[in-house]
Amino acid sequence: MNDRHSTAYDVRQRPPLTFHDAVPAFQSCADTPRAYLERCLATIGEREAVVQAWVVLNEAGARAAADASTQRWRAGQPLSAIDGMPIGIKDLIATQDMPTQMGCAAYRGHFPKHDAALVQALRAAGAIILGKTVTTELGMSEPGPTTNPYHPGHTPGGSSSGSAAAVGAGMVPAAIGTQVGGSIIRPASYCGNVALKPTQGAINRGERQGLSQATAGVHANAVQDMWQVAIEIARRVGGDPGAPGLFGPAAPPAAERPARLIVMESEGWALLDTASRDAFEAILDQLRVAGVEILHRNQHPWIEAFERSIADARAMTNEICAFENLSTMRSLLAQSPNGVSERMKRRHATGEAMNLDGYRRRLLQREEARRHLAALAPLADALIAPASPGPAPAWAGDIPGQPLNPRPTGDIAFNAATSALGAPAVTVPLASVHGLPMGIQLIGQPHMDARTTALARWMLETLRPHEAPGQP
Repeated sequence: MNDRHSTAYDVRQRPPLTFHDAVPAFQSCADTPRAYLERCLATIGEREAVVQAWVVLNEAGARAAADASTQRWRAGQPLSAIDGMPIGIKDLIATQDMPTQMGCAAYRGHFPKHDAALVQALRAAGAIILGKTVTTELGMSEPGPTTNPYHPGHTPGGSSSGSAAAVGAGMVPAAIGTQVGGSIIRPASYCGNVALKPTQGAINRGERQGLSQATAGVHANAVQDMWQVAIEIARRVGGDPGAPGLFGPAAPPAAERPARLIVMESEGWALLDTASRDAFEAILDQLRVAGVEILHRNQHPWIEAFERSIADARAMTNEICAFENLSTMRSLLAQSPNGVSERMKRRHATGEAMNLDGYRRRLLQREEARRHLAALAPLADALIAPASPGPAPAWAGDIPGQPLNPRPTGDIAFNAATSALGAPAVTVPLASVHGLPMGIQLIGQPHMDARTTALARWMLETLRPHEAPGQP
């Protein structure tokens, strides 16, 4: 490895950096948010040259916010349970004190100078907005410079590349990501995070309303921090317009053992290598020993019908997104034809090849899949699946003269369906394959985010992490 601070991932030694367990020391004045921030900045200084998780840092602003938080804790008047938490913001989301360049040359220097709704909420809760994390170009498939925090020769995933890597590298305890296809759950799997991709619209996206599957969520190193960030945002700015927002308690839900889980195979099942499938099966075996019943698609016709409804969820998600992006991309290409990657242009061509009838067909397919998911509610507490088709693949860039890699940040095969379903998903870092993280995901019914989080917390606190032998 080139990064002397990287080590082979050891799933048994989690987590690298958390916040909720630092709060008692803030209350007793044994520690301060300013000292906590300085430790984060020191880690960034040690690792950023290789991990490259950040587009820009606002160290002066962060220090001022940390000093103000320190005074509030000393006075016994914190604004929330995340007062003083350093957080990274994916560079698709506007911040008043830093540019929002969206990983795209056409937006280089773009500086809206306002905070998106969720950033407003975080500041109101006392969180420290430390910097903007790297996103793939426009949140799609053209990679940024970020590397996997456990092996720089592998991708961190996308599109929330920097958010996942910054958390995985122990630079910050939490970061904001977004997902349309697999951009929160898959990077979390690759970087060893817990992460919440909430019910569609549960966290206010601010101005990012153009894609019907776009969702804002949280990467963290602990379920407690993940939930606390999400609920503090929702309590202040709600969800998207017309959505009821995130339901759940003001504090992290207590761990809850599931009685029954359904394995979701989706398109990803055929892509699992032997070690990755064995790792997933080892987790299922532990669940059975703990008294959890596991159901497969061949055990109930409703499960089989659900699997059939999501059989081409990748294509469904990609086509819906491409069609919804048409007007934005046409304007961008007209203004800056050389400011968009070739990979993005090819994605745009998918939308141009569609018509309204094709888009309507995909929307009807999505609605049918959602009905099939709802039909499963009486059968089980949640669905379970790998969060990605194995650990992070190696990535050293496209090869000159060869076709572009269609999936340089990994495959959304286990994520496209849950994005299309609008259902909450939580990544649980319980496996290591070939020396790299591989997450397990729990998928709940819409608006059952808190319950899904409680089940994920139980898994983390109860199950033994599985480590498959091998090297990256």
